[in-house]
Amino acid sequence: MIKFSLKYKLLLICLTNVLLINSLWFFFDFSLLSVLLSILVAIAGVIFTFKGLDKRFLALETGLLNLKDNEFNTVLPTHGSDEISKLERLFNQACDKLRQEKQSIYQRELLLDTVIQTSPLAMLLVADDQHIIYSNHAARALLSKGKELDGHNFSELLKQQQKSLQQVVETGRDGLFNLSINTNKAESSSDNTTLDNNPLNDNPTNNQNIEQETQAWLLSRGEFVLNGMTHQLYLFKQLTRELNRQEVVVWKKVIRVISHELNNSLAPISSMTHSGQLLIKNLANEKLDGIFNTIEERVKHLSQFVAGYGKLAKLPLPMREKINWAVFIPALQQQIIFNWDEKIPDIESHLDIAQLQQVLLNLLKNAHESNSNSADIDLALRCVNYGLQIEVSDRGSGMSDEVLKNALLPLYSTKSSGSGIGLPLCREIVEAHDGYINLVNRKHGGLKIVIWLP
Repeated sequence: MIKFSLKYKLLLICLTNVLLINSLWFFFDFSLLSVLLSILVAIAGVIFTFKGLDKRFLALETGLLNLKDNEFNTVLPTHGSDEISKLERLFNQACDKLRQEKQSIYQRELLLDTVIQTSPLAMLLVADDQHIIYSNHAARALLSKGKELDGHNFSELLKQQQKSLQQVVETGRDGLFNLSINTNKAESSSDNTTLDNNPLNDNPTNNQNIEQETQAWLLSRGEFVLNGMTHQLYLFKQLTRELNRQEVVVWKKVIRVISHELNNSLAPISSMTHSGQLLIKNLANEKLDGIFNTIEERVKHLSQFVAGYGKLAKLPLPMREKINWAVFIPALQQQIIFNWDEKIPDIESHLDIAQLQQVLLNLLKNAHESNSNSADIDLALRCVNYGLQIEVSDRGSGMSDEVLKNALLPLYSTKSSGSGIGLPLCREIVEAHDGYINLVNRKHGGLKIVIWLP
């Protein structure tokens, strides 16, 4: 069947009417009759031509209204190849394209929301009327102990915050501020300390007398117009861990320089000492023998000291593999005495086994040197906040405020023969695994060291 466009159908009706009028005029010579017949033919032609067209226009109108309401699932039936059919096909193609774009936008928004919600950067979006439009998990942890913030009044919420945070927000500019964070609530009531994996508990250090830690934070802010309304974007970033990392980087540079200079001096001293020992070998001079032996001994000790710090400065990246705790812990107990409740967390851990063993041996050795009974030295494994928490606790003398503050820094030691490398090395290994280490004095005496690994 031949399909005609609307233009050709209307042209055909006009030609039919002209031919009909001329024919009637010629045969009947009666103009009124010919006009009536031509009108009837024209009406019939128009009805036939536009038959069902009102329904198609109605469907097109409904589809356009659906598009206006962001509903892109409408599909119009197509009829033939006329101009309206082309519009219907274009409409269906547009809907299909918009459906794909909507799905793509939804997936991108889902990804963006996941990234924002899991970011350690606390993010807060506030409308011009001071109502909170959006907040992520870190912002809720920082400002409301994890409670929902959307829809709340930011000005009222600000009144409940620490003075330093209020002041930096009220300046209307970016700025640094300090927050006092409670890090010892659980230990003050019991020894089962659990650390929350959020920006408020990032590498804390405290004891039973000081329950708060001062952390450095940075506020960044921006302003933009959305849907005709001015919005304020507040970004709170915890800087304590970054500052600690930079501090470790500086220490490593210092250690590398010192190690290099010491090695350059120790090598010729060791060589000359050996040569001197050979020269006096046949002199049988006990005094000279004692001098050279002392020099040799101190050179060896200093070389070992430098090698230990060189190990801290050049710690290799972790070689992660799945760890079997049922094998790992008993093997550790063969090297040093401690108690284990034999509870294995229901979590699969991929760690550098040799490095973790070195960390735990250092911590357990310190526990034995803290005047604690061996029976009071415990190791426990827990599953906390989608990560592994390892606890080493004792009933020794604990640590003073000053020691707790500096215990994780290189070169710091309270032992007369200590090198100040044990705890800093543990910290370096733990942070290389993207975790953190926390020192807490226990309520009834002793120290607990908590390691959290993601």
